[in-house]
Amino acid sequence: MPQPQGPKQALFEYLAIIARALGHGARLELLDFLAQGTRSVEDLARVAGLSIANTSKHLQQLKAAGVVQARRDGKHIRYSLGDERVLDAVAALRVIAQAHLGAVEDLVASYLMGRDALEPVPADDLLARVRDGLVTVLDVRPPEEYAQGHVAGALNVPLDRLQERLRELPTGREVVAYCRGPWCVLSYEAVARLREAGFEARRLQDGLPEWRRAGLPVVSD
Repeated sequence: MPQPQGPKQALFEYLAIIARALGHGARLELLDFLAQGTRSVEDLARVAGLSIANTSKHLQQLKAAGVVQARRDGKHIRYSLGDERVLDAVAALRVIAQAHLGAVEDLVASYLMGRDALEPVPADDLLARVRDGLVTVLDVRPPEEYAQGHVAGALNVPLDRLQERLRELPTGREVVAYCRGPWCVLSYEAVARLREAGFEARRLQDGLPEWRRAGLPVVSD
């Protein structure tokens, strides 16, 4: 006969509910998009390359675990993070995966570091240099993400418009680009293109969600 479940075992079962909610690549990617701000189901389906039905199913599983929350906005349902501490859990998964899964380290080395192997700029360092007017900060995410929150003083230059807007950037000082997070390729690509155009450029060590999570200044339109 099965033994009665004790309180410790029950607590671990509740932890497993959260673990199961996070245990799918598509759901982790949806959280990555929601870390930028509130989005509708339709918008999330578009950026994630999923069907609306599949996206809704994943979001319902995250919502059942309290990881995301939903509100109705006219005909649309808009989702947001239920608790930003979930970003800490995802960050821990990222660190463990990169340390112990060779395939992850290989992908990071070839796909990301192959584009930019220079040391990124830590958040505190960037904040000090922004306050001293020593750098130009570029947010290379889409405008709708920038509008919901960005580093104070950052210019929004989406990657697909970078080439046509290079003349807007001040010359003679370093450019620091950031996007959605440490595995977001947009900032890597932006830095590579900036260097090709003759700019001194580096990446922010993380992205906007990590900057916000650290309590650093964020403004919204």
